[in-house]
Amino acid sequence: MKRQLDHDWDVTRVQAQEIQQGLAKQVSKECQLHDVSLVAGVDISAPDADGIATGAVVVLHYPELELAESKTAKQRLSFPYIPGLLSFRESPLILAACERLSLTPDLILVDGQGLAHPRRLGLASHLGLLWDKPTIGCAKSRLCGRHEPVGAEPGCSAQLIDNNEVIGAALRTKKWSAPLYISIGHKVDLATALQWVLNCCRGYRLPEPTRLAHLAAAGRLMDEEPKPKGHQERLF
Repeated sequence: MKRQLDHDWDVTRVQAQEIQQGLAKQVSKECQLHDVSLVAGVDISAPDADGIATGAVVVLHYPELELAESKTAKQRLSFPYIPGLLSFRESPLILAACERLSLTPDLILVDGQGLAHPRRLGLASHLGLLWDKPTIGCAKSRLCGRHEPVGAEPGCSAQLIDNNEVIGAALRTKKWSAPLYISIGHKVDLATALQWVLNCCRGYRLPEPTRLAHLAAAGRLMDEEPKPKGHQERLF
């Protein structure tokens, strides 16, 4: 999967923020999903003692959510850890993993924020613009905004609001588990994003694409070449 847009990654904190502000204006909040048959998830591992991390992408057949392909890439994280600028730290590694794919997903779920970001350009939106693909932010924690309490049943949600703007939603995906923070990445609307996250859940808090990407980044899911429907994930 090749990127359709790129920019300099060796930048200062101020330059990174300026890039975010410019790209945020290009994010599409309109749904452009059609005939989804392949759904991907991306994630990265924590860096080791040498600063080396693993980026992972898994592609699943939809609606079966069977593993079709998975790829990983390892490299040193060169950009420092700065809240709000994680896409500059993580994107190059995720892009490297995704460029090894043979399949092209129709939709990508990202373990990170989309519009639910102070400058409205989290990792999911950043990657969506770079690939020009529909993406959804599926974050495990809240970066900004506030919301009302979320009902205990799966499917319950509450709008996430920042400066009087709806930037996402807190979504319960598993009973009694903490909600996920779902936001538009690119080329989807919020209602569609929420529905697709629920469509991709199989009894876990995390939707299958990002759950399996997390396993792959941790070395618990082997790289797989493209597989037809009917093949299951292969764990160590």
